Amino acid sequence: MAYLDRVLDPPVYGWSDSEGMLSKPTSKQLLTEFFKRLNIFRCKKNWLAFFSWSRVILLVPLVFLFFFKFFTIPLLVVFFIYSMIAMGTHGTIWHHRYCTHQAYTFRNKFWRFLTQNLTISMIPEEIYVVSHHVHHAKSDQPGDPYNASGGFLYCFLADVNHQPIAKSLSEEDYNRTVGLMKHTGVNANNYTQYLKWGSVTHPGLALMYCVMNWSFWYVLFFLIGGHALGCTIFASAAFWAVGVRTFNYEGHGKGEDKRRTGIDFNQKDMSINQLWPGFVAGEWHNNHHLYPKSARTGFLPHQIDFAWYYIWVLNKLGLVTSYHDSKKDFHHRYAKPYKRKKQENDEVQEQVAEPAVKLRSADQVML
Repeated sequence: MAYLDRVLDPPVYGWSDSEGMLSKPTSKQLLTEFFKRLNIFRCKKNWLAFFSWSRVILLVPLVFLFFFKFFTIPLLVVFFIYSMIAMGTHGTIWHHRYCTHQAYTFRNKFWRFLTQNLTISMIPEEIYVVSHHVHHAKSDQPGDPYNASGGFLYCFLADVNHQPIAKSLSEEDYNRTVGLMKHTGVNANNYTQYLKWGSVTHPGLALMYCVMNWSFWYVLFFLIGGHALGCTIFASAAFWAVGVRTFNYEGHGKGEDKRRTGIDFNQKDMSINQLWPGFVAGEWHNNHHLYPKSARTGFLPHQIDFAWYYIWVLNKLGLVTSYHDSKKDFHHRYAKPYKRKKQENDEVQEQVAEPAVKLRSADQVML
């Protein structure tokens, strides 16, 4: 069994059935697994999933305060911009392109730390990074932690049910897992601590970093706009944290093949380029699956990529020292050949259609 086949903690219903096809659990099975894995009293190794969802739950009261006490149209605009653009783009910049795919490198640890904390911290790096490597290796196949063919809940609850690392890895496999996280700056547990907590991340450090991040941002927003602004932005972060859990279900066609000719060039899985995630977060998902290590995924003229703009600016300032950019290769291997083939087909159709038009014109003259 390969490393990526065993690095994640398999759910009780398994990744595949007896025939090797995707195991599709019922909603009851998914919810049962979800609450079992959130239960820190049953097993303290469930702490990371519990911690991740606790951040969302803790901010729910602020969501109600925003809508029922502080709500104004200007604050609604702030809510929208921060949740959709700021949080979405940061997720692409940090968790996706840097932490997982190392699409670019920072000049030093300071700029890495600054980028990591550009927004309110909502998702632990460990849950995202390790499982995302598995996602790319097994995209839309059994073992893909957020396989869209499993249904909405299969994806939405994946960060608890499918994405945590296995709790009894060998020391060799655990060190490989630490290696996947090393560049992110997350301080890793030693193997003895891992066996105790079931994670790369230590709970004490994770809590401390979260408290520091939240405290800094709330104080800053309070100084700018009082509790109204602080409440609004933290509520919008919670909104994003829930919404982002739906992305891979949508981004892989809800389990159906929704790829479009001339738009989605990657044919190895069912990922699709969507306008909304692309515009607000630079997440052109089919392009990303075609070139996972590219710091830019907005390859076509209409594909705005705010995440790439941030990386590009930092590079021009000397704060990002290198990056991968696959745009030229994309156009050379996919876009230009497609345009040439389409043009040739259009010319053939015109040649076929021209005699028919002349024949109809001749018939009309005779009549």
